[in-house]
Amino acid sequence: MPTKIKCAVAGALAGAFNGFFGAGGGMLLVPLLIRWVRMDERKAFATSVFIILPLCAVSAAVYLIKLRIDFTLALPYLIGGLAGGFIGGCCFKKIPTTLLHRAFGLLLIYGGIRSLFS
Repeated sequence: MPTKIKCAVAGALAGAFNGFFGAGGGMLLVPLLIRWVRMDERKAFATSVFIILPLCAVSAAVYLIKLRIDFTLALPYLIGGLAGGFIGGCCFKKIPTTLLHRAFGLLLIYGGIRSLFS
């Protein structure tokens, strides 16, 4: 399958995942980009972040329209997320890829366990 089609399928899966669960499309997208599209690991992490921004914006707009979410409740999380994203983006190149893989794996395991028992 050509790479552009694989990228489009990976993006569609990440978008659907993001829409169903409200977030987390990157958890699906990073492994797809690394293993299926054969993208460099650092580039896959960075590309995932870049792709997830518009996917989250679309999902947020749908939720805002359909569920009438109170934006003021989300504001503190948005401010913290922006600060964390800036710090993470600045530190990204300094962190070894093996550590990124392990942290990502632990995050997936933690999220899976929380989902099973909540």
